[in-house]
Amino acid sequence: MKHIILTGISFLFLCQNIKAQQKPQTEDDFYKIITLPTPEGVEMEVGGLTVLNDGNIATSTRRGEIFLIKNPYMIDNTPPIYKKIAEGMHEVLGLNYIDNKFFATQRGEVTTLEDKNGDEIIDSYKTFYKWPLSGNYHQYSYGPILLPNKDMLFTLNLDWIGRGASLSKWRGWMLKISPDGKMTPWATGLRSPSGFNINKAGDIFYTENQGDWVGSGRVTHLEKGDFAGNAAGLIWSGEKDSPVKLTLKDIPDTGEPLYDVAKRVPGIKPPAVWFPHTLMGISTSDILELDSPKNFGPFEGQMFVGDQGHSKIMRMYLEKVNGVYQGACFPFREGFSSGILRMKWGLDGSMFVGMTSRGWASTGKEKFGLQRMIWTGNTPFEMKTIKSMPDGFQIEFTQEVDKKSALDADNYSFNSFNYKYHHFYGSPVINNLKLKIKGIKVAEDNLSVRIVLDTLRLGYIHEVKMEGILNSQNKPLLHNVGYYTLNQINIADSKVDLSIFGVKEKAMSHENHKMEDMKVAPMPASAKRINKMPESWNNAVDQTITIGTKPGLKFDINNIQVKPGSKIKLVFENNDDMLHNLLIVKPNTVDKVGKAALELGLEGAQQNYIPNLEEVIYHTGILEPESSETIYFAAPSKPGNYTFVCTFPGHYTLMQGTLRVK
Repeated sequence: MKHIILTGISFLFLCQNIKAQQKPQTEDDFYKIITLPTPEGVEMEVGGLTVLNDGNIATSTRRGEIFLIKNPYMIDNTPPIYKKIAEGMHEVLGLNYIDNKFFATQRGEVTTLEDKNGDEIIDSYKTFYKWPLSGNYHQYSYGPILLPNKDMLFTLNLDWIGRGASLSKWRGWMLKISPDGKMTPWATGLRSPSGFNINKAGDIFYTENQGDWVGSGRVTHLEKGDFAGNAAGLIWSGEKDSPVKLTLKDIPDTGEPLYDVAKRVPGIKPPAVWFPHTLMGISTSDILELDSPKNFGPFEGQMFVGDQGHSKIMRMYLEKVNGVYQGACFPFREGFSSGILRMKWGLDGSMFVGMTSRGWASTGKEKFGLQRMIWTGNTPFEMKTIKSMPDGFQIEFTQEVDKKSALDADNYSFNSFNYKYHHFYGSPVINNLKLKIKGIKVAEDNLSVRIVLDTLRLGYIHEVKMEGILNSQNKPLLHNVGYYTLNQINIADSKVDLSIFGVKEKAMSHENHKMEDMKVAPMPASAKRINKMPESWNNAVDQTITIGTKPGLKFDINNIQVKPGSKIKLVFENNDDMLHNLLIVKPNTVDKVGKAALELGLEGAQQNYIPNLEEVIYHTGILEPESSETIYFAAPSKPGNYTFVCTFPGHYTLMQGTLRVK
């Protein structure tokens, strides 16, 4: 009997082990998120974050406070200790500890703070540098980042008045300030530059999120005198100490891709890497280079980019081709508790992540948070890099790839696309083109794959999907997509002999867009989108409803009441500066519909971000700014609270209203 019981227990453990092996791996298996508990009453809306020499950390908050946090690594499962050491400042969105002083960046100045008597309470506040303010709520200020020569970098957010504006001097600029307080303007064209840093080579990069003149999130390499694309800051380019020579009249507003405009207008700096809107994130924030892989996995030299709206961290690989930066971005880790604003390395190689969401919606449900991400020591099966080749790409992996799956062209998908460069807010995906594979070769060590394509498109984002690729243990990639921004053709790398692919001749093209391809895709009328009054209505409607938009991703009406079955004429007026649509969906289905719209990916623009779901009752198409559309429909016969919503990527969680059928 005892033998039977032991055998049964052994069989149970064997089944559990097999089940564990079959269970799909998740991000949490490789990178764990640990929450630092905050004391009751502490609103840890992290705006700045710095790691001190002793390993403790300090945070600044949007409420103007600074906290010293001891034992942030929670040794032996003991909680961290919080101590408020300063307060009374104005929205501190940047913090650094330099030469035994805190440098805190408030809205209108940089302040140095010192503890003179050693009681861990700041007793010296001194203004280090001031800049003027307009009083606009959108005038956020960031920094400092310390340069090797001890100079410091700061960035100033644009005002928002329904569009980006520079209402006080140097708004929309990156500034360099020396230790003695001398300011040098560095670059402009910035819109909302909350994240910036330098790499090992000493080059400066900053993150930008979607807005006017910015079709999608991106990372740009900024050299002195560069113009990164948003025109508002050029109002100050005529100042005697400005290194930027472009003026407002130099910037065309044609809707062409930014790369194409930059070819004609010297001084415009296209991004090194685009982060496709909603496919990666919606509001890039901090940027952090991995300078040592010892405690954080196999991604040395790569950068991590936070996203405030999607509460996630993404990964970025950069390479320099013909002296120009370009590279790829990849998903990395989702599931943070709030909107990510700051990231810093701890002394143990873990990553501290500071978050806030008040007024800035995020997928993380908490209003604020402080978390720490640690590597478990297990290496995920990932695309490690995507590198440009003269006629395609080379993809490197973190583990050996299964050769059979890697040689199957059906396991790959390559697409290329772009965004409009114009003064409107954001952009639809334009000029989407599927690329054909001409050949595949797996390296002898099975750690990389060389892909030859029929077309490469300069200035375009190249989507690389590998849904069927397996490693040597027959496990799939943890993340099977990456997005490579191609600014230069890598002619330095010798061209591979195409005969090894079975390709007799090479017909590589470097295709660019056509202007007629850049319009928002028209969407045919359907029973859910009737733009002409039905003849059976005899030129009479029961109710006319006009819905407009207003800044902040909002409709100008929150509630509408109609009678069941009534004849409705709905006029949707997009008087905003960004793209919108309007859907009416069944009660309690808005999340399902909104998520389905996001999952349309590159096909979303062609479908006007309208998912083919029965939950969608009626809809308009995507409307350009300052345009309108009228639809006719019979109100639902069943009483209830229906939702009208915009499903353009990133909008549905905020842009909603209620249609009451009563």
